[in-house]
Amino acid sequence: MSKSLDRLTLLQTFVRIVDAGSISAAARDLGLSQPSVSRQLAELESRFQAQLIQRTTHSLSLTAAGSELLADGRRLLDDWEALEEKHIETGETLRGGLKVVVPVALGQLHLMDAALQFQQQYPLVSFSWQLEDGNIRFSEVGCDCWIKIGPVLDHSLHVEPLGEVERMVVATPKAIAQLPPIETPQALAELPFIALDPFEGRKIPLKNSLGKIISITPPIRMSTNSIFALHRAALAGLGLAVMPHWLVKTELESGQLIDVLPEWRAPKLAVHLAYLPGRHQPRRLRSFLEVVRAAVSGIL
Repeated sequence: MSKSLDRLTLLQTFVRIVDAGSISAAARDLGLSQPSVSRQLAELESRFQAQLIQRTTHSLSLTAAGSELLADGRRLLDDWEALEEKHIETGETLRGGLKVVVPVALGQLHLMDAALQFQQQYPLVSFSWQLEDGNIRFSEVGCDCWIKIGPVLDHSLHVEPLGEVERMVVATPKAIAQLPPIETPQALAELPFIALDPFEGRKIPLKNSLGKIISITPPIRMSTNSIFALHRAALAGLGLAVMPHWLVKTELESGQLIDVLPEWRAPKLAVHLAYLPGRHQPRRLRSFLEVVRAAVSGIL
């Protein structure tokens, strides 16, 4: 094995340790023993004459030198992969891994369907499919792309808007039948709601087609950070809820849920696609980004 390949292998091992979160997890991913991975990390630290990772019994964290090397190492590995793709891959064959971070609900439903179809079309592509509604540290997570509902605060990324999620107040017919007539947003102010963190708090703004905004502060009977729990609680008649149209479309059509105020909507949430700018994009990533764009546009 040449020295240049030795160095590349050490970098790959270092990046895998960071992505996996521990030396033992990286060893499992690489099919190596834990002592072997530890020795590779020690050799890399010796070559750079710096501690790259602070290790404790239960966790590890990057040092300043480790964070800098991680960013540079990812770029170097990307460049190497570009060379392999240019000189080895031929025809329509796509191969390699894709690490994707997606919103929980979209990632379990529609986007998962798109990813499975993509993988079936290109069986040599493997996915790391991570569900996360909150913010991430893109460089530390080491993902290829991130689909996010809401703003992306990492200004080092190229951020592409994919569309907006329409949201409405819904409830079951039985729950509505037990309530006074609801004709204006003010009528909702005293009614029990189920709230989704972090998008809804005690104050819920509603907007009509003329641009008028009315904010209500109804009693919150239940709050949750799971949109699936919110969905189930709404179907159980626990209260009113602000839900994305794409998630309740079937129930609205069947009559299981009612659009309580058809002329009023909660603020739309933007869906963004984020990835590193100026980075070599393998063909598998470029192809998958096209799938994501089509899948999201077909949902919203």
